[in-house]
Amino acid sequence: MAGKSYDHYGKVGKPSEKNFQKKKRPKLIAVIDEDNCTGCQVCVPFCPSECIKPVPREKYGLPIPPLQVNFHQCIGCQQCMKACSNLTWDAIRMFDVEDFEARFGITITNDTHAPEAALEPAE
Repeated sequence: MAGKSYDHYGKVGKPSEKNFQKKKRPKLIAVIDEDNCTGCQVCVPFCPSECIKPVPREKYGLPIPPLQVNFHQCIGCQQCMKACSNLTWDAIRMFDVEDFEARFGITITNDTHAPEAALEPAE
């Protein structure tokens, strides 16, 4: 008797095959909790703007570094958060853009080519 197959992606859908670029300032921004992220990269194929990548190895000296979001490319779609929450560790949170800017001192614009900023709490 063959076992019933299980659709692991059922709760989050299939990864997007299309790539999207930011056309306007989003309402939400994804933030990865580097202390909670295992670096499994399950969220990466779900990001339609391809804004998620590993933290440079030198930062922590880990064989598998956690991931980070390029905030200037994030479109706020929440797909990474859904994948992480349903399939792995729940290490991604969505922030309202105004709250994000006030907390971290990073201004989000329509410019997808803005330099990447390190995520440090604003003083």
